This record gives sequence, structure tokens and C-alpha cells, in this order.
Amino acid sequence: MTSDPVTSIEAGWVVGLLQTGDSFYPTGSYAHSFGLEGLVQEGVVRDRASLRQFMLLAVRPALQHMELPLAAHAWRALAGPDWARVGEISILAHAFKTAHEARQAAENIGRQRVEFMNALRPDSLAAVFLEHAAAEGWPFSPPVAAALEGRVLGAPLPAVLAGVYYSSMVSLLAAAMKLLRLGQNGAQTLLTEMLTAAPDVIAAAGAMPLEEAGWFNPWLDIAAARHERADGRLFIS
Repeated sequence: MTSDPVTSIEAGWVVGLLQTGDSFYPTGSYAHSFGLEGLVQEGVVRDRASLRQFMLLAVRPALQHMELPLAAHAWRALAGPDWARVGEISILAHAFKTAHEARQAAENIGRQRVEFMNALRPDSLAAVFLEHAAAEGWPFSPPVAAALEGRVLGAPLPAVLAGVYYSSMVSLLAAAMKLLRLGQNGAQTLLTEMLTAAPDVIAAAGAMPLEEAGWFNPWLDIAAARHERADGRLFIS
């Protein structure tokens, strides 16, 4: 019995995506709780059970209906590249963040990712993206940055979306471990449950027309707005 060989090209984008999704990679996401700290302060998320509900009712739907479709459409637009389309998606991704704190967090993380990709791989698509963003005033966002990383690395769309899904879940759980009595075992069991749903979420998001993308949760936005003016906090967002 023989197996298909792994090509050097495949190995290249696999290790590249592992690098960009690692906590060692300087995206700045470690400084953000993505709205979770605000909900903990409000007493809405207080233990593993309520954290699980938050992930099921807020985090996973946001990925399926907003972050992942944006990344998918940006990845396709960057194939040409169709810079007008990339700019449209960048502006839309920024507009989807209704709370100021969330918009600023997304801007900072997205910019850091694009600029660092350009520093690591100069003379790539990232450099041209930065030129267009500066000339046309595009905002930065994590899903568009992830799509750009995938194109620079030569990664296929399902792998790029899987990377977005995984890193989003892991970043949130890392923040949760600092805010709640949640040990590594509890975090890993939650992560495993969320990853089990990943194939269906990614497939649905990848097929979603851009006109249907979008997701709104006033519960989370209100918490983010209150968190911005909290007396004390561990995270930027």
C-alpha cells in the first residue's frame, strides 16, 4: 500500500500557516480578549458552562457569518489581484465592527499582521497591498490579513479558513484562562468541541455570498463599549 507523497510546496504553506497562527507570532492578539473581559465584568460569562454558551452563541456564529466569509472573499479577490474588490472587503470588514474598541483592536491586529508578513517576505503581495492601503486609505482587518498571508504562502482556501477558525478559538480560550477559573484541561475540552464543528462552519462560510455576510450581537457590542471605560482591565479589548 502506497500513500501520496507530500510535496515541498505543501510543506511550505503548512509550516507557514503554523507560524502565522502560533502564539509566538507577534500579531498582538495576546493583548485582546475580543469582548470576553467585558462580559466577565458584567457577570454574563462566569464559569466554563457560560463560556461554552458564549462560544456557541457568539463566537462560532461570528466566525461563520462574518470573519470566515470575509477571509474567503478576500482570498479570492487577491488571486487576480482585484484591488478594488480587496478595498471593498477591507472597508466592509471595518464597518462590521460596531463598537469602537472592537474596530480599533481589529485595525491594530490586521495592520501588524500585514506589515510583519511584508517584513518577513519582502517583494511579495503584502508590499503591494500596503501600497494600495496607504494610497486609498483602506482600514486593516484580521480576516483580510489572513487571506493575504494565505496568498503569500500559497495556501489553499480551506487551509486559510481553518487557520482563522483555529487561531480565533485558541486566542479566546487563552484569554479565558486569565479571566476565569478555567484550567488547561477545561480549555482543551472546549477547544476540541469547537473544532469538531469546524468543517461544517468552514464549508458554509466559504460558500456564502458577500452580500449575505454579516452578524450582529448587541449583547457583545454593549459589553465592549462598557469595557472601554472600565475602571480596570487586563486586556485592550
